[in-house]
Amino acid sequence: MKNRSKILLIYTGGTIGMIKDYKTGVLRAFDFDKLLMRIPELSHLDCEIDTYAFEDPLDSSNMDPDHWVRIASLVEEHYKQYDGFVVLHGSDTMSYSASVLSFMLENLAKPVILTGSQLPIGDLRTDAKENLITAIEIASLKKNGRSVIREVCLYFEYKLYRGNRTTKINAEHFEAFASMNFPPLAESGVHLKVNHQYLLPTSKKPLKVHKELDNRIAVIKLFPGITRSVIAALMLHAEVRAVILETYGAGNAPTSTWFTELIEEAIAQGKHVVNVTQCSGGSVMMGHYETSSHLKRLKVINGKDITTEAAVAKLMYLLGQGVGPKVFKTIFETSLRGEMV
Repeated sequence: MKNRSKILLIYTGGTIGMIKDYKTGVLRAFDFDKLLMRIPELSHLDCEIDTYAFEDPLDSSNMDPDHWVRIASLVEEHYKQYDGFVVLHGSDTMSYSASVLSFMLENLAKPVILTGSQLPIGDLRTDAKENLITAIEIASLKKNGRSVIREVCLYFEYKLYRGNRTTKINAEHFEAFASMNFPPLAESGVHLKVNHQYLLPTSKKPLKVHKELDNRIAVIKLFPGITRSVIAALMLHAEVRAVILETYGAGNAPTSTWFTELIEEAIAQGKHVVNVTQCSGGSVMMGHYETSSHLKRLKVINGKDITTEAAVAKLMYLLGQGVGPKVFKTIFETSLRGEMV
């Protein structure tokens, strides 16, 4: 008998583990053991599945760094026992969780795949079964005794994405996620097609789990008419250590004197300012237009084609690691887990 993959299924909460009270129409969590009972097809997969469930299922809107540490710790604790991990998670903040876990789990040599659903598993037209079954199947893939997927991913609606490249784009369609700047790692159809050329290279170093995250971050989405007082309140706040500026187009921003002076003051205070485009796809190209030249001159960090979710995760990770000011910009602008070009 060949060596079957062992998969640990971690249920954190989310729609996939909900049932509807048809009298009130309200969704509520149900016993996780019943989730597996509702999908007998899982017995046909060529792998062993064990489960772990949060005692209090979490709506992903309540996800925070403590929960991320808990998930990463579970992977660390069971890393030698299992060949892969599937994390069931609410879709609303799944891209944030997938992004931060990619940084927390350094030298990952096994799959950690996040998935969930738009409809509860008991609904007639649910997407939960396909997402769960295929996520487990992908997590169990091996070649020459080694896992095929060796990074943190997100699986939803027939596509496997690099987790830190994703964004939730739709609250109603089954195709809830997109990876605008990086192609899918695998696609599920009649056959399961893995795009090996896009996978991260294998690390030969042992897994290292980083549990220190610093969430003293502000995200400022620019809009025409935004005032000095609003930006100053966030950017210059004593508790804020880093600011993500969601700029226009290819990284463009107002050239008003007050705007430039605020950024100068923030950087002088030792804060890190990151330029990320608010467009769904594309990349920041500071200096390409006059309206971004001043940001380049001020040495604002170039977020390139990183998503806001991954930028938040990367800042929490780097700040938590205590990365020094002299190298912070260089390290942020370097791809660490395939999150940017």
